[in-house]
Order: sequence, then C-alpha cells, then structure tokens
Amino acid sequence: MGERTQFEPGDRAPNDGVYMEIGEKAIHMGVNDPQMITLKKGERFPDTTNKDRKWKRKNH
Repeated sequence: MGERTQFEPGDRAPNDGVYMEIGEKAIHMGVNDPQMITLKKGERFPDTTNKDRKWKRKNH
C-alpha cells in the first residue's frame, strides 16, 4: 500500500518538504499562481484558497 499523495487542509504532513496547492478534479490543468508552503513532518496543512483544491508534495 502506497503513501497518500494528496492532502486536505487540517491533515498532517507525512514528511518534511515543500507542498503546493493543486486542483482536485483537473490536476493536469494546474492552478494559476498556486500557494507553496514548507512544512515539517507532523505539521498541519493550512486552508487552501478554494474548497476544491488539495495539497501535494512538490517534486524535488
């Protein structure tokens, strides 16, 4: 079973890293000017700018 790749506001970060806001339904289309945040393992994800968005770890 793999690790989750998308996170909702209030979830805890599984690892240290930079996370970016993505569109929930059309991931391939992207989000204009997405929020980027840096979290440590265990910190909670903040609210997104839109209820239909989620957080995803940014590729290294």
